[in-house]
Amino acid sequence: MINLRSIDLNLLVTLDVLLAEHNVTRAAKRLHFSQPSISVHLARLREIFGDPLLLPGPRGMQPTARAEALREPLRLALAALEHAVAPSAAFDPAAASNTWRLAATDYGESTIVLPALAAIRTAAPASRLAVVELAPPRISRQAEQGEIDLAFHTETEAPAGMRHRLLFEERYVLAGRQGHPRLKRRPSLSQFCALDHVIVSPNGGGFSGVTDQALAASGLTRHVALSVPHFLFVMAALAQTDLVAMLPERLVRSNPALRSVAPPVEVPGFRMAMLWHERVHRDAAHQWLREQIVAAIS
Repeated sequence: MINLRSIDLNLLVTLDVLLAEHNVTRAAKRLHFSQPSISVHLARLREIFGDPLLLPGPRGMQPTARAEALREPLRLALAALEHAVAPSAAFDPAAASNTWRLAATDYGESTIVLPALAAIRTAAPASRLAVVELAPPRISRQAEQGEIDLAFHTETEAPAGMRHRLLFEERYVLAGRQGHPRLKRRPSLSQFCALDHVIVSPNGGGFSGVTDQALAASGLTRHVALSVPHFLFVMAALAQTDLVAMLPERLVRSNPALRSVAPPVEVPGFRMAMLWHERVHRDAAHQWLREQIVAAIS
């Protein structure tokens, strides 16, 4: 059995041309080699395959039965290899049928995926988007195994080793329904603590968050009346009751049913990042998708 690791690829290219030309001189011209170099290649090929491969004949060199058997599979193999190492074709979104999987919380869906959706659908109408629930402990593994293409997560919690790009910085505001009697102006700290608050608890059922940590530093507490796992329900609850919530500003500013004021307590904001794996970093389609998302929220 021939050991492929011992064969110089150039020898196979030479054999492919010799089988097409049946002439050492013409093969040398096509390959930009000297005629003696082609003769050396042929001698090495004969040694490797244990066969003369090409024999002198009245109308040029004639392939042996072994060479004839090699002709088609060799041509196909070299064509496949050439295709594999060729530069990637430019990505054409209008003709693309990609299915992209994006991992996001409902906050990421509203502030990142939704603003980019119309442009992506217009430019790549045959593509598909699947938005899956963000699972922070599994982001890195999911991206590595191709289960997700992009994830949207806070920059400080991005897994080490993943590519990322900062999308925006977010800050918290105090939000409630339009016409809320206590939100006509910024409330005092004591008024803020006396309001009935809603909190988003991703793990479910929690009644304390970053706002409560900030209040605790001053020895204060607030009244949290409702705990829910998603922002969508919070905004619906605010619009229909006198509950209030500390919400990321981007969720509130486009909602006509809500108004917001600056809170009387300073709560640290966060930085949202787009995350992806190194394996798709140079992929033309993936680059296009990332560019669409950045452009939509800029």
